[in-house]
Amino acid sequence: MRKDRRRRRLSLTSLIDVIFLLLLFFMLSSTFSKFSEVELAAAGAGTSGNSDVQRSFLQLGAETLRLNGEEVAPADLSTRFAETAPDQETISVIVSLRDNVTAQRLTDILVVLRGIDRLKVNVLGS
Repeated sequence: MRKDRRRRRLSLTSLIDVIFLLLLFFMLSSTFSKFSEVELAAAGAGTSGNSDVQRSFLQLGAETLRLNGEEVAPADLSTRFAETAPDQETISVIVSLRDNVTAQRLTDILVVLRGIDRLKVNVLGS
């Protein structure tokens, strides 16, 4: 003889709890910050530029920032470039990277430079 098995109802309470905890975990662990873009243009090899353009050299280190050989703070870049050749229409800036410069540090400096008028920025690769 076969015993009658009673079907046991499946409780969904624990499943809903697990789904809620997963949802809460992913909501709290994700970031909702807006990512911004930094436009980069590749320089052409052997291009002859305008000789009237003022050129500046920006050397970026892991902790240091030098503009034409002088130590400068990132917040002072705007005033320094305003003082540099105020009669020039365009200032060409060459950014050189030293050892141990992170991508975040480069991005922070490029964002500062993008906010300054009259600048044409070129980044030297390694």
